[in-house]
Amino acid sequence: MTDEQEKTVSALKYAIQMEIDGKEYYRKASEKSGSEMGKKLLLSLSGEEDVHRRKFEKIYEAIQKKQSWPAVDYTPDGGKALRTIFGRAAEKLDKDLKASADEMESIQGAINMEVKSYDYYQEQRQRATFPAEKEFYESVATQERQHQLVLLDYYEYLKNPGAWFVKTEHPSLDGG
Repeated sequence: MTDEQEKTVSALKYAIQMEIDGKEYYRKASEKSGSEMGKKLLLSLSGEEDVHRRKFEKIYEAIQKKQSWPAVDYTPDGGKALRTIFGRAAEKLDKDLKASADEMESIQGAINMEVKSYDYYQEQRQRATFPAEKEFYESVATQERQHQLVLLDYYEYLKNPGAWFVKTEHPSLDGG
């Protein structure tokens, strides 16, 4: 195996482990969540991390056999499913919710994890030698960025539900 192939295999192993760790983090965080929406959101994120892991494992296996990057059928929804979960749940949210410090810390940890994943996948995209490799890493990075944005929205809601509602509902303050 060439140095380039070894670097690719090493990067894939690291990505697989990140996705395994992410899935487990979200699963545990969902168990601690104090809201039904939080549980659903975090379980959905856990599932998405598992999808990523399976894609990386298929690529890893293909590279081990063929020694080149395979074409990968992966078109993420750009966070649409997560935003739908959050949007539907927002219709029933409690404006006076008091989130626990543990849940706030858990969501902040998840945001940081998504930033780390995004940065790693962008770095791998820049190092990629095959067009399919570049495209795949860009797709996964984009999905991780969407995870981060949804988590930021959820964090803001947990931090101050009343202000979150004012911001998202864009009420008119013109007195009319």
